[in-house]
Amino acid sequence: MAKINVLKKEVSVIDQNNEDYISITDIARYKDPERSDYLIQNWLRNRNTIEFLGIWEQLNNPDFNSIEFDGIRKSAGLNSFILNPKQWVEKTRAIGIFSKTGRYGGTFAHKDIAFEFASWISVEFKLYLIKEFQRLKDEEHKQLGWDIRRNLAKINYRIHTDAIRENLIPKELKKSQVNRVYASEADVLNMALFGVTAKEWRDANPDKKGNIRDYADISQLVCLSNLENLNAHFINDSIPQAERLEKLNAIAIHQMTLLTQDDSVKLISGGK
Repeated sequence: MAKINVLKKEVSVIDQNNEDYISITDIARYKDPERSDYLIQNWLRNRNTIEFLGIWEQLNNPDFNSIEFDGIRKSAGLNSFILNPKQWVEKTRAIGIFSKTGRYGGTFAHKDIAFEFASWISVEFKLYLIKEFQRLKDEEHKQLGWDIRRNLAKINYRIHTDAIRENLIPKELKKSQVNRVYASEADVLNMALFGVTAKEWRDANPDKKGNIRDYADISQLVCLSNLENLNAHFINDSIPQAERLEKLNAIAIHQMTLLTQDDSVKLISGGK
């Protein structure tokens, strides 16, 4: 439920089946705070009101009871004619007006009908009501636009991070790569994590300064540190280089899969 301020009076606006309904109880209080229900009933007794409501329902409500409406229309305007919102809804299956009880209760009408009622109460009040209602809708559209942009940003960020993750997670090395003899233990780690040696990376990136590790992201650097420690243990255990590389590559794949999904690592690296 939203509230708009019209000539220092609060008027409630609610959403009903994706349509805006305005409290005509609040509108009536502008004229007489103590007898709002009485004013609404007096308005409903008016023949022009009944004609307007009937046409609105016929245009917007396929379940409207036209036969019952004809009977009400014939009686409208007579001194003995009495009608309240509840009776109107029960007799005609109208959807343009409804009443609700409770703390935020009152009689609500579709904005088309509420503006008509407001003009019966006060032309000035109606004009200010339309102005403030439009201001509310403009604010809602701005918020909707913000929400759409924010959600698109989240989706794009997810697409972006998923694409990065695919590139960060090492590929399983081929047997030919595992069985090569690497002169440097640094290249054993490079192969396990990046899939290339330092020289291969430099040859492929002649325009970049530094080495492959200078361009690693935070998750790769964490994984690399772990691999260095593990490789030292494997060397102490006299595990052959090819076997070590195979183990380190499998560990790198596993750890990078976990690290690229870790929110704390994303925060360290500037992710949101």
